[in-house]
Amino acid sequence: MNVIITGASKGFGKSIAKIFASHGHNIYICARSTDKLYAVQKELQSQYPGAGVEVMPCDLSLPEEAKAFGKWFLSFNVAPDVLVNNAGLFDPGSVYDEPEGTLERMIAVNLYSAYHLTRTLIPEMTTRRHGHIFNMCSIASLKAYPNGGAYSISKFALAGFSKNLREEMKPFGVKVTAVYPGAAYTDSWAGSGVDPSRIMEADDIARMIYAASLLSPQACVEDIVLRPQLGDL
Repeated sequence: MNVIITGASKGFGKSIAKIFASHGHNIYICARSTDKLYAVQKELQSQYPGAGVEVMPCDLSLPEEAKAFGKWFLSFNVAPDVLVNNAGLFDPGSVYDEPEGTLERMIAVNLYSAYHLTRTLIPEMTTRRHGHIFNMCSIASLKAYPNGGAYSISKFALAGFSKNLREEMKPFGVKVTAVYPGAAYTDSWAGSGVDPSRIMEADDIARMIYAASLLSPQACVEDIVLRPQLGDL
């Protein structure tokens, strides 16, 4: 498979890239951090020489760069089998007192990036009547929580995008899955004082996405909801 993953220099994105690469699939990844992105490419090529690993540094919060990343993938003239819209950002705060511009920033990174990249790639999927899109939402998409603010709003919007896209893509044989992870140990939790054994591992989310990508064309996992075994923090 040819797998496009955004925000793949760390966290969920890196774990997702690793599991697909470990099974010999070709991955096309991006991130804002050039150094970290190329470090991931080197690591994956060393660990999984049977997989192709192509990278493009870009900032998907900018529509022109999201579109450019999609066009870069299409320049390889291969089928887009799986798209994982994982790029995201969390700025804590409350609607009534968070800094001016927080909502615009959250929407740009967490929603518009997926919207513009998907629109660039989806004509190829619909023409081939094949493809699977995963949108990395959040438990915050399902239930508002303190200090969620603009982040929660943007993830609610991404969930709405996923539901709408799922209905639109049914006639074309293209699958759409919304992923709703709870707390999982990534760089965001490093130094927080939270016991890693209390929350999930990033690999847990990656395994679920990989499993869903392997189902027959007749089956689509519409939603993946994962929480720590002891519940949300």
